[in-house]
Order: sequence, then structure tokens, then C-alpha cells
Amino acid sequence: SEGIGKLAGALAKAQSKMTMVEGKSTNPFFNSKYASLATVLEVAMPALNANEIALVQGNRWDTSDNGFYITSMLMHSSGEWIKSEIRMPISKKDAHGVGAATTYGRRYLLSSMVGVAQADDDGNGATKTAPHRK
Repeated sequence: SEGIGKLAGALAKAQSKMTMVEGKSTNPFFNSKYASLATVLEVAMPALNANEIALVQGNRWDTSDNGFYITSMLMHSSGEWIKSEIRMPISKKDAHGVGAATTYGRRYLLSSMVGVAQADDDGNGATKTAPHRK
């Protein structure tokens, strides 16, 4: 929105109540811990809502660049808002691939927008393993 003074103040108050998000879930493929989307929401939403901030997340497909995007918007009761977007790769062109990209994107975009860190050693899930040379 044009101005975000009230939203910025409310977000600062909300952030003072948020903690680091603990990695409680396990990725069986990499044997690593990560903070699930549900865990990030558990930390962020009570503090956001207590300060009259709502979260809306969605996705879109851009046919001009063949990109899949996750969007997040924080809206304050004053009508002020901020919005961010991240382009997500889809590893498998099926419902599971779209779902995984959506969940992963929502989790990281929300964390970055509200300023919480994730106790996360699941970074391997976002990258492809390089082949080993013999």
C-alpha cells in the first residue's frame, strides 16, 4: 500500500512476541530436521492476529515466463498491506510437485516476511545432489 506506518508498528509489536521456529519435523530422504509450515504458522499467527494483522497466501502460474509463484500478503486492520512473492521450482510436474513447492514456498516466504528464523537443516531438500565422480 502507499503507506505502511500503522502496519510497520503492529508488525514490530508482533515480532517482539515471536520466537525462532523449532525444527520438529523430519525429512526421511535426507534424515534432517525442519520447521514445517504448521510450526511456522503456530509461531507467527497468534502474534500477527493479536496485532490486527491478517495473512493471505496464494499462488499463481505465469504463462509468459512459465513460472510458478507463491504470494504472501500481510494486511493490517487499518487497510495497509505489504506483499511479497517468490518463484518456486516444481521438481515433479504433478500434484505432489505443485503441493510440495507451494508448502515450501509458503513456509519460507512467511518466515522472511515476519522476520523469524527457522531451526532448519533441511536445506538439502531444496537442492539437487551433485553426482559423485569416481
